[in-house]
Amino acid sequence: MARSAVFPAISPPPAVRDVVTLLKPITWFPPMWALLCGVVSSGVPVLSRWTFLLAGVALTGPLVCGTSQAVNDWFDRHVDAINEPHRPIPSGRIAGRWGLAIAIAWTVLSLLVAGLTGPWVLAATVLGLACAWAYSAPPFRFKTSGWVGPAVVALTYEGLSWFTGAAVMAGTLPAPQIIAVLALYSVGAHGIMTLNDFKAVTGDRLTGLRSLPVVLGERRAAILASVVMAVPQAVVVGLLVAWGHPGVGGVVAAVLLAQLALMPRLVSDPARHAPWYNATGVSLYVSGMMAAALGLGGYV
Repeated sequence: MARSAVFPAISPPPAVRDVVTLLKPITWFPPMWALLCGVVSSGVPVLSRWTFLLAGVALTGPLVCGTSQAVNDWFDRHVDAINEPHRPIPSGRIAGRWGLAIAIAWTVLSLLVAGLTGPWVLAATVLGLACAWAYSAPPFRFKTSGWVGPAVVALTYEGLSWFTGAAVMAGTLPAPQIIAVLALYSVGAHGIMTLNDFKAVTGDRLTGLRSLPVVLGERRAAILASVVMAVPQAVVVGLLVAWGHPGVGGVVAAVLLAQLALMPRLVSDPARHAPWYNATGVSLYVSGMMAAALGLGGYV
């Protein structure tokens, strides 16, 4: 038997630019924005814990979010070979098992950094990484469910990132008011994740992915997404007013009303208008997040 059959050749390491492409920096913005909401909501001066803030930024963006992208691309490599063959793994620019190795290495690095920032951040990171692997990897592969998949992404991108920002600044468990608001915005983000599924309805049907637009139909899924985004924000408004922040509550209410005015166009033709609503309605949604965070942090 040839020696190469017993000891297969090791694929050459990928170029740095291809590793960066695999980690998809463009996807880091949403969790980093949620992290900033957490930082602001803590009310702790940034300069007093700037090293912990840098660690939090690294965790939510290039580390945990980057890990989730690497894991997703590794376990979707066969599908990507058909749909998006230009990606680093199916194109061969990241060859052999280097994609899996990068995902594992980034997981370990994320845990090491989180361990240096305190137990609550470590706990959030462990949960976030577990969700990242379970979302894409068998046997769970949560992404195949239109109910569970968006919930997992919403929890990690919005809730855990906000929690991390508040925890790294406070150095302890965030206040109950902060946890309540970040939980509500995480629930609402489920609707945002559903909007992202409209661009792949045809492919999802062919590959058996049960996204909500596939399961419910596009119009019903758009209505559900709109309700899921709106109701938590209305609850946030009520809580802010009850906690003595009527001005901020009014700002969040105005942002919500603007979204409600845009939603009929979304529902009229979801496949066509989902990208437009992502640029308008979702921008309003995340602006309301920051307004609520400023109120919780005592800045307004």
